[in-house]
Amino acid sequence: MTTLFTKIIKGKIPAHKILENDQFLAFLDIRPIKPGHTLVIPKREVDYVFDLDDKILSNILIFSKRVAKMIEKAVECKRVGIMVAGLEVPHAHIHLIPMTALGDLNFANAKEVKDDALKQMSEKISRQGE
Repeated sequence: MTTLFTKIIKGKIPAHKILENDQFLAFLDIRPIKPGHTLVIPKREVDYVFDLDDKILSNILIFSKRVAKMIEKAVECKRVGIMVAGLEVPHAHIHLIPMTALGDLNFANAKEVKDDALKQMSEKISRQGE
């Protein structure tokens, strides 16, 4: 079955993309915990992050590091936290969340954001990779 994330990869569902290469895609979460909350996914559809081939798992962390550095430049935060929950969508993914305190890594704080705000944030973060 094709996942929501595969539909985003294929362009069938719009997303506010941050960075992309041949293996991975980073885009803003539509229900961010904090502004700049980004999802990083492999383009290959695998349900569980720890079922990823070792090389892909290593490379997704390296790709995520690049995205995290972009977020740090664009969003005021102390660090970018990383979370892997894996229950929301059956497609491996990593959450990168700007944070100033440990309590910022809490899905209870997630809320919908208007598309215009997501667009502005994605442009702000994407510019950091240029």
